[in-house]
Amino acid sequence: MKIGCPKEIKDNENRVGLTPNAVHAYVAAGHSVCIEKGAGLGSAVGDEEYAAAGADILPEADAVWANAEMIVKVKEPLPEEYDRMRENQLVFTYFHFAADRSLTEACMQRKIIALAYETVTEGRALPLLKPMSEVAGRMAPLMGAYYLMKPHGGRGLLPTGVTGVPPAEVLILGGGVVGSNAARVAAGLGARVTVLDVDLERLEHLGEVLPANVRPLFSDHVYVEDCLKTADIVVGAVLLPGAAAPKIVRRGHLKLMKPGSVLVDVAVDQGGCCETTHATKHSDPVYVIDDVVHYCVANMPGAYARTSTFALNNATLRYGLLLAAHGAEKACREHLGLKNGLNMYKGTVTCKPVAEAFGILDAYTPADEVVNR
Repeated sequence: MKIGCPKEIKDNENRVGLTPNAVHAYVAAGHSVCIEKGAGLGSAVGDEEYAAAGADILPEADAVWANAEMIVKVKEPLPEEYDRMRENQLVFTYFHFAADRSLTEACMQRKIIALAYETVTEGRALPLLKPMSEVAGRMAPLMGAYYLMKPHGGRGLLPTGVTGVPPAEVLILGGGVVGSNAARVAAGLGARVTVLDVDLERLEHLGEVLPANVRPLFSDHVYVEDCLKTADIVVGAVLLPGAAAPKIVRRGHLKLMKPGSVLVDVAVDQGGCCETTHATKHSDPVYVIDDVVHYCVANMPGAYARTSTFALNNATLRYGLLLAAHGAEKACREHLGLKNGLNMYKGTVTCKPVAEAFGILDAYTPADEVVNR
């Protein structure tokens, strides 16, 4: 199969879909790989490394998209890339369709095969979402701490505390991969941390593995409101795979929060956990509503691009090799986890939460039906 990897064009998105090691693996398996010139520079990977691994370096994105049967990316195609997508082309990347109607409609119109990292499964786990959730989760308290500084609009509170002065209160909504990683880092800073979740087994596990300054609590509206009143940093980390994130923090809740507190909504890719969330960019990462600083960057791991690129490729490579070896249909028939990642197939939505998000169930066909035709 012909594999293509274009340069990411999202604001300050410095990750890249393939590492030289991944290129070598594809080439060793008998596939050809083309890389857009300069695609890896943001992750400190030069063209010469790709060439040494066996890739062809092409001068522009149009050539990569035109030559590839499978495109391997990091982030969803942006509007300037829509016309580059070709009918029947397999695109393997993060899509987060449920938060983006225009992307959903464009991919339907272009009749691509959309295999979304974020809904590929292994048992109950999301193996291709996990590495970036780890990065974003660990970043969240750091971003919260940064924007708590008075010059950046925050309360002027040092999260670690100092002798005679208490540390910050950090509230984490959701105890999954993002939430547990955020809790570990916030606890390491010395903050007092509360994690809210509705899964009792998960709460029990968090209580066993996280430090003593983390308290896992069952999430209900009373605890949410009580904890918002005392929080200095709030991390939104609730995930419903493939679906829009539930709105845990309502607009009215912001009035309960301390002026200058910081909301870091890691769930922004799926629409966010807060009603007032809208996606921001690394070049303009925050905005303020009701005296609450909102940090809602939709590609947080792009800030630590080299770490993120290599962590992502460690997870995606074996699935990409399956797709390249067998094609999307056979690979999805033989691997349930990949089939769960199939969000769109040649104009048909194959992920029900996406169809439900936009009220287009008439365009929905179960993945089983399209891969077994």
